[in-house]
Order: sequence, then C-alpha cells, then structure tokens
Amino acid sequence: MKHIVELVLTPAQAADVAYVRMQAMAEVGVAEADVRAVVQNRRSIDARARTPRIRLQCEVYVHEEPPVDVPITSTYRDADPSKRVIIVGAGPAGYFAALELIEHGITPIVLDRGKDVRTRRRDLRAIQQDGVVNEHSNYCFGEGGAGTYSDGKLYTRSHKRGSIAKVLRLLVEHGATRDILVDAHPHIGSNKLWLVVQEIRETIRRHGGEVHFDAYVTDFLLANDRIHGVVLDNGTEMTAQAVILATGHSARDIFRLCVRRGIDVETKPFALGVRIEHPQPLIDEIQYHQRPRDPLLPASSYSLVCQVADRGVFSFCMCPGGLIVPSATAPGEIVVNGMSMSRRDSPFANSGTVVAVDEDDWVDHRDHGVLAALEYQAQVERATFAANGDGSQRAPAQRLTDFLDRRVSTSLPATSYIPGHVSVDLHGILPVPVLKRLEAGIRQFGSSMRGYLTSEAVMVAVESRTSSPVRIPRDRTTYEHIRIRGLYPCGEGAGYAGGIVSAALDGQNVALRLSQTL
Repeated sequence: MKHIVELVLTPAQAADVAYVRMQAMAEVGVAEADVRAVVQNRRSIDARARTPRIRLQCEVYVHEEPPVDVPITSTYRDADPSKRVIIVGAGPAGYFAALELIEHGITPIVLDRGKDVRTRRRDLRAIQQDGVVNEHSNYCFGEGGAGTYSDGKLYTRSHKRGSIAKVLRLLVEHGATRDILVDAHPHIGSNKLWLVVQEIRETIRRHGGEVHFDAYVTDFLLANDRIHGVVLDNGTEMTAQAVILATGHSARDIFRLCVRRGIDVETKPFALGVRIEHPQPLIDEIQYHQRPRDPLLPASSYSLVCQVADRGVFSFCMCPGGLIVPSATAPGEIVVNGMSMSRRDSPFANSGTVVAVDEDDWVDHRDHGVLAALEYQAQVERATFAANGDGSQRAPAQRLTDFLDRRVSTSLPATSYIPGHVSVDLHGILPVPVLKRLEAGIRQFGSSMRGYLTSEAVMVAVESRTSSPVRIPRDRTTYEHIRIRGLYPCGEGAGYAGGIVSAALDGQNVALRLSQTL
C-alpha cells in the first residue's frame, strides 16, 4: 500500500536521507521491515517563519514496491520518411514538437537560423566581451532557443495545457538531474541545460529526424492559402506536408515576412521595464532572516506584483545567484535578461521589473499596423543603445534610490553584467507611462519587502523581451493557422507560451494535433 505523508523539516534534517525515511515511516506508523521504499516527490522551501523550513511530500510504500517508470524515449520508433513536417526553430517549442512527432512516427525537419548549442557559445562570448552582435546566433537565437543560456528555469503555471510531468521526464531522460521532478521551482542552470539540449538533438536524429543549423528561413512556399514549405537564405526550397512555426519571441523578420506574405498577425500586449540587481546576501537576509544564509539553503528569491493605474507591475524571471546578460538580436539595440548557473552561486540577485503595456502605449506607432507593438518595443531598445554614448553594449543604469529621487547616479554599484554599465537617468529612456507606474510599483515593493529599496540596488535597462509583441492566430481546436492550411503557429513567438515548459507543452500539443491529420 502507498501512503503519502507531509514532513516539515530543518534544512539539515531534509538533507539527511536516513532521517527523512525514519520520519516518514513514523508518520505512517509502520515498522521498517514492512517498508519497501520511501520516495520524495515534492520539495519546497517555507520561509514565512523566522527560521526557514523544508516541506517534503513523500510516498511510503508498505508491502509493495514503487512503480518503475518506463522511459518515454524507449517507446520511440523510426519516423516514416514519407510523412514530413518542417519545424522552424530549435527552441523548446520546436524540439518538443519534434519529439512528439517522432513518438507518432512522423519525420521532423528542424531548421534553426543559429548555430548548434556548443558553437553558439562563441557568439555569446563575442557579445559579452566585445559587444559584437551576431543577428542569427546570440542569447535569443540558436539551438535551444532563448532559455538555454538564460537560466533554464522550469517553473510554470500552465498545468491545464498538458503534461508537465512528461516534459520534465523527457528532460531527465536527456541528462537533467532528477531533482527537477521533485523541486517546486525546478531549475537546471545554463551551464548544464545546453548538454540536455544536445542530447535531445541526437534523439531526434537517431530516430530519423533532421536538424539543420545556419538554416535561415526567408520565405514561405504558399499556394491557394496553403503552405507547402519554406525557402532558405541560400535559395534552397524545402517542402513538407506541414510547417510548425516555432521561432521564439524575438524573430522580428519572421513576423514581418508573415505580414508581407499575407499571413494574419495580431498585436499583443507584453511588458517593458528594467533589470533590478541586489547583492544576493541582502536578499537572503530579507527572505531567510539570515546573513550569511544556511549553506543547505539555496540562494533566496522573491516574487513581487502590484497594480498601478490599472496596469500590472511585477517581477519577472527572477534569478537568484544569477547574472544579467546582453540579449540584443541586432546591432544598435540594448536588451538585458537574466540567467543563473546550476549552483546559483553568483553574489548577485537580479529580476526583471516590468510594467504591462498595451495598445494605448503604442498608439504613436499605429502606422505600422499589426506590427505597432513590435516597433514600439524596438524604438525603446534603440533609445537605450543610443543613451550609453559609445556604441557598445554597456547598459544604461541607475541606483534604485537615485531613480526614485530622479537624480543621476554619481557612482554605480558592482554588477554581474559583463559588458559593464554607464550612469544614465533612465527617465530619459523609458516611456513616461512606464516610468510613472514603475516608480509607484517599486515604492510599493519597498513597503511590502523591507530592505528592497536600497542604494545597493541598481537598475539596468532595458528589459523588453518578456514575451512576443505579436500573436499569430490559430484555430483553438486544430492549432492550425486560421486561414493558411498546413501552418501551425507555436510557442512564445506565436504568442501562446511564456517560458521553457509552457513552450514545450505547446510544441507537444501542436505536434499531437498535427499528427492526427497525416
């Protein structure tokens, strides 16, 4: 018989496997001889009290063995070469769509404009150290998509969209630690996720799928409101029975191509703001009431949200023990994002702090039609680049307290952002409606999180790629484009996901529906 028990332990107790087993058996009230296994299936941190506790949910198996999970990949069979689906984009939406197609015997042809995940790292170094932006290989573009080198956080609220457990199990089967199956806020880390992505690629190829890099799509093969394939920048035409468009939220050229070729696109609200970076020990002290923190506790995080003038102001993609990274996808713009390594051992904690924006904000760009939100986003990024004054990737920055007092910072605290920062009054960069709400929201955060408002914190501009500024409309049942047959918009770029797991779920769902038509 299986019993489920809840334990509340100190970090030291929770780290002691033998102690956890003993406490779980005591909760059930059974002798050790009768217990076949104690399995932890949920772990979270409760820091509401003065002393943090670890909450564990355990399954205690009495007089029976725990079930053995059959690997999902063991059920894959070689794909049918006569059934071909082109997938544009090798991010989580694209790769998990490919895995799902293989599961149904269909051949995925994955095309990515960027480089393979290992080679891509050279271009990340180039933008970090030299300020050189490769438009096809950067923190947003390349194998694995934007999530590969911007943290690998796997938390999602998309529980109704599909099997999160299946996504996590597939990641484990490709090399991720089993901790992601247990932790309430699972995380892989940028130093490890790229290896998982590499293994997924090999699984796709091993079962008959194809993965092509430096494969930049510049046109679609369309006839009679149906897509038949794509055209690459070298003139190569590739055909298939269907095309899954999984390009990610920064593929502005693809959005423009859709408009040019008469494929329906809609504007979509997104969020805009900055990265705010604190010393990690300060956040630990606020959240855990410890300085230094217990070494058995992970770097602490936070989640903040409020309403200001009918708009949400909220923290986004919080990276404890993390780094701020340059995420521009073209020369002449500055965009920042956050990431953490698996150990989350940086002395800094950063989080996007953003304001929801909608059609009222980009009204001055309405002459761009359905791409008005995109152009508004791009204008802010160009203004941020121009503000640093030297054409580099140094980011405009301001002490948090100076921002609220509306004065230029005479000095800036140390930062994790490798290209460096330059003191700039951010009131001259961000749109006024965003600025006003950001100021009011930060003051509210300071009231709810004592110690948050400090001169030790620095604001770094601009956090603008929170989600796609467009949506490519599709049928709610079939996931096919509302007008172009055979085209399946998918993932973050199409406006249907917001993170690694939700994008992977969307990729699986799209591929499942598509497989039923071939």
